[in-house]
Amino acid sequence: MSLIEEYEEGEYERAPKRLKTMDVEEGEDLEEGEDSDSASAGLLGDEEDATGSGGENRARWSASNYVSGRKDNGEDAHRIAPSSVVHVRGLCESVVEADLVEALEKFGNICYVMMMPFKRQALVEFEGMESADKCVACGANEAVYIAGQQAFFNYSTSKRITRPTNSDDPNSGNKVLLLSIQNPLYPISTDVLYTVCNPIGNVLRIVIFKRNGIQAMVEFETVQNAQKAKAALNGADIYAGCCTLKIEYARPTRLNVIRNDNDSWDYTKPFLVRRERGKGRQRQAILGEHPSSYNDNGYGSHCPLLPLPSNNRYKRSSHDMPEVVAYPLPQTSSYMSHASSSVAMVSGLHAAKMNCTRIFNLFCLYGNIEKVKFMKSVPGTALVEMGDEYAVDRAITHLNSIKVFTKRLNVCVSKQHAVIPSQVFELEDGSSSYKDFAMTRNNRFSSAGQASKNIIQPPAAVLHFYNVPPCVTQDQLQRLCTEHDVPAFIKFKVFDAKPSSKTISGLLEFDNKTHAVEVLTVLNHHQIRIPNGSNPYTLKLCFSTSSHL
Repeated sequence: MSLIEEYEEGEYERAPKRLKTMDVEEGEDLEEGEDSDSASAGLLGDEEDATGSGGENRARWSASNYVSGRKDNGEDAHRIAPSSVVHVRGLCESVVEADLVEALEKFGNICYVMMMPFKRQALVEFEGMESADKCVACGANEAVYIAGQQAFFNYSTSKRITRPTNSDDPNSGNKVLLLSIQNPLYPISTDVLYTVCNPIGNVLRIVIFKRNGIQAMVEFETVQNAQKAKAALNGADIYAGCCTLKIEYARPTRLNVIRNDNDSWDYTKPFLVRRERGKGRQRQAILGEHPSSYNDNGYGSHCPLLPLPSNNRYKRSSHDMPEVVAYPLPQTSSYMSHASSSVAMVSGLHAAKMNCTRIFNLFCLYGNIEKVKFMKSVPGTALVEMGDEYAVDRAITHLNSIKVFTKRLNVCVSKQHAVIPSQVFELEDGSSSYKDFAMTRNNRFSSAGQASKNIIQPPAAVLHFYNVPPCVTQDQLQRLCTEHDVPAFIKFKVFDAKPSSKTISGLLEFDNKTHAVEVLTVLNHHQIRIPNGSNPYTLKLCFSTSSHL
């Protein structure tokens, strides 16, 4: 078993799943300014109600009522019992854990913080009930500002925040941090994470694994360095609007690295052999607003990227920084020798059930699709030209080796740099072997704003549907599955829509991931017509962040 497989299958991979349950329990409402009328794909806000049985999920208050815990008529509204854990709402997008600690430590010692960055919420556990009482009472009587923006407070339904380490000591820490990278629009490598983490404290080892999304473990030299890094980086974006860090303490106290490459690195052993990967897969990550493009003068300079506290108390001083870097960083030239490509090659396609449109329906979740062409000389194989090489990298990460119509897909980087419409022929279903999607409105990454609304998710058994007319029922969606000969869903949930909303959204749960993939492949972008309607509605699907309903 490889090193990465050991970390993926080990006991400490289960920790994020427990934390996710807490996320859903506490993150019950859409934030102010967010819209659940199906304008975007896979927004976490759209899926926060996935487990409607949560205690706080039953209380829907405005910001002012949330503080007081009362309805407009003055009666008690689902009053929550006092707890040493405080639920914080209304945070600004750039807030990190250190900002909460700085603003709330005046109420008492804080022993743990859990960030929910996409919901602009957090859980703060105080050492004593008295401190939590002070925090909630103060927030009800006067404005409390965190990172320059007023926040709102109430007791949490939880009496204690679950730690991945499962320790009884509320102040326990670990020098190994578990990083979950949410909405990873750009590749995450050991070089990227080292550049992010090392300015705060000496990083010894990094391991990245990509089974359930993208996660990494970073081992620092001391527990104190890990604590500083968690405070400064928890909730921060690696790149603007994406690659958001959610950080917890990991279970292992030391990482074992057997090779230095993009997915693992031991900085105490600079001469471990770097594994060579396929052409086009290695590229140097450039931090900043987004990965810089390469020109004759090389890559652009590094730009500020992390919203560290203004007093920089978590950054190391100059005398703490090593004068000489003792490990070999990859050189730009070594990466440029392997030219990247924006074309993916997909093999293992079902000859009778797959066509250009269905490939688009699946791959569009990870980037814009320009062209799709089936290869006449290699049956069951197609070339997919995407918007850029990052989209190809995301597609490979999430779609390689998944099963679609009993066939296992193989997705890799193509040697071609563009798809040329030559040797066009008819597929088994009668459609063309080539299709241009460059001008379709169904591409979901056509602008920075549009791209930021997509949450990059691996295939899952739960689909998020949106842009559906309000008159469509559960039975009608079930009949749609039957008519197109795809598996039926086993659970169905519709999100509460605003009165002015012209569409609805919700979740569909299937027996397994393969069934969900097949339904998305066939029904994504299906045209739904309603009686007396002038234009059809385009059903849009994506993989949900929820594991079940």
